[in-house]
Parts: sequence; structure tokens; C-alpha cells
Amino acid sequence: MLKWAIIFAIVAVIAGALGFGGIAGAAAGIAKILFFLFVVICALFLILGFTIAKKV
Repeated sequence: MLKWAIIFAIVAVIAGALGFGGIAGAAAGIAKILFFLFVVICALFLILGFTIAKKV
């Protein structure tokens, strides 16, 4: 998921540099959503890993 967020961020930067504002804004929005989703899932797995590892 982080890989896709980085890809969309790069697309947004390139589209913004070339003057495609609509595409750049959309790609940046998608990249932002994917990045925060990645952070939430990563934090969830870390918390579950610490709690389940103590029980096993």
C-alpha cells in the first residue's frame, strides 16, 4: 500500500509540474488516503503483534 501511495505522489508531482492541476489534485488525494490507511494498518498490526506475542 505504501508503494501505491508513493506512485500516486510521484504522479501528482509530475502532473503538477506539467500543469495538469486536476489530475495532480486527484492523485495527491489518493496518495494521502493510501498513506494514512497504511499508517493505521501498520499501527494496528504492531499493537496486535505486541499483545498476541505475549499470549503465545
